[in-house]
Amino acid sequence: MKQPLLWVGLLLACLLGAGCYYVWRTATPYDEVIDRGPSPEALANQYLAAEHFLRQQGLTVEHATDLERLTTLPARGNSLLLLGERSTLSPRQAEQLLNWARSGGHLLLVAEALWDEETGKSGDLLLDRLHIHQTLSDEPEELAPSSKKNLEKKVPDLTKLYVDNETPAAYFSFDTDFNLTDPKHLAQFSANSARSSHLMQLNLGEGRVTVITDSDVWKTPNIGKHDNAWLLWHLNQGTAVTLLFNSDFDDVFTLLMRYFPHALTALTALVALALWKAGMRQGPVQAPAPNARRQLQEHLNASADFLLRRCGQGTLLHALQCDILRAARHRHPGFEHLGNAEQWRMLEHLTRQPSNVISQALGPLPAKRLSSADFSRQVACLQTLRNAL
Repeated sequence: MKQPLLWVGLLLACLLGAGCYYVWRTATPYDEVIDRGPSPEALANQYLAAEHFLRQQGLTVEHATDLERLTTLPARGNSLLLLGERSTLSPRQAEQLLNWARSGGHLLLVAEALWDEETGKSGDLLLDRLHIHQTLSDEPEELAPSSKKNLEKKVPDLTKLYVDNETPAAYFSFDTDFNLTDPKHLAQFSANSARSSHLMQLNLGEGRVTVITDSDVWKTPNIGKHDNAWLLWHLNQGTAVTLLFNSDFDDVFTLLMRYFPHALTALTALVALALWKAGMRQGPVQAPAPNARRQLQEHLNASADFLLRRCGQGTLLHALQCDILRAARHRHPGFEHLGNAEQWRMLEHLTRQPSNVISQALGPLPAKRLSSADFSRQVACLQTLRNAL
């Protein structure tokens, strides 16, 4: 029994060895590159390739997210590239940037707004202060049908720059839909395509400012095309480069929180106190009475209670006395011409009431406030006389 099993084991081992030898002889090793897309760093930073390129050329490169870096960045020997959106840039910040350039720095910025002939400005604070205008490029002339076929064979409309002591021109892929103009002829040099200008550099004090129509030429998909990378190095050679692009400039509220926190705290407290005061109740909340309880007797009681609180006891008692004397004049003409004693005797005759009741009702009113019981008796006495008339 053991010998057949041994032969089966040897056969299986030979077959396995033959299979391995065949695979080893016929298999061809190869390398496969799996593209997993851009790294998270590249997705978060469109100018990551530009930063790496400048570092390879020996330049110091850093990335800033706000203009706070400008307070500690020396002007001489430094380049500041404003590649991000700056619509919220304040006039003070714009002047701060230009003063930094005047002190010897190199400021590079992207033109953001088109020149408006009617208003005489573009809204781009830096561009207007530099007297550089951005407009739309002129439309190309309509080509003849025979020329359209040749147009497809031509290279794209690239921007050319001729550098001193270098015969061949450098080519860049700027967006040709926009054009820079220099009405005051301040630019030292410019780079132009067939239709427009896309780069201008002018001296400003001891420094210089470079204006471009767009910065897409230095983003990761385009920096390797044509001479785009060379242009970035050429404009910033010999300086330390700071790229400012992934930021929104501080808005008014942020600036107030930074420089006036105590004033904002006091203002917030004042507004809170004003709202609290306006929302305070003047008394307990009382549910409105149902309509079934709103009867004439309740209105009369409420009116009497209001008059008592506002006018006092004396006013109400005096009104009743006047009402009694008015009724007596009506019953007995000439009543008003009688003396007090005669009037009281006449009232005794008319009302059939004793003299002490009449004297109590029509006597002088007390100076001090009556108690509730005394006030009720006085009113009852006056009402008795008035009803008797």
